[in-house]
Amino acid sequence: MAVKVKIPVPLQRLTQGKEEVEGQPGTIMSLITGLDQTYPGLAERISEDGKLRRFVNVYVNEEDVRFMDNEETKVKDGDEVSIVPAIAGGI
Repeated sequence: MAVKVKIPVPLQRLTQGKEEVEGQPGTIMSLITGLDQTYPGLAERISEDGKLRRFVNVYVNEEDVRFMDNEETKVKDGDEVSIVPAIAGGI
């Protein structure tokens, strides 16, 4: 098994149109770094200097990593990670 990673539409051009890819267990940052090996450019859109970008929300099994261990949040086989770009706007 692997970690399932849901890719938002704006980043799917980097994953050859795939809306879901698989990565290796570890931490959120090691997962992102590993995915960048297969899908170059992905890490720089999600992170900077080893930290998640402020406008990118990451969830592990529907829990926001900001309320866990941020970039050091552990992911294991069978986990589902969702990458959600923040949307600015207002009424």
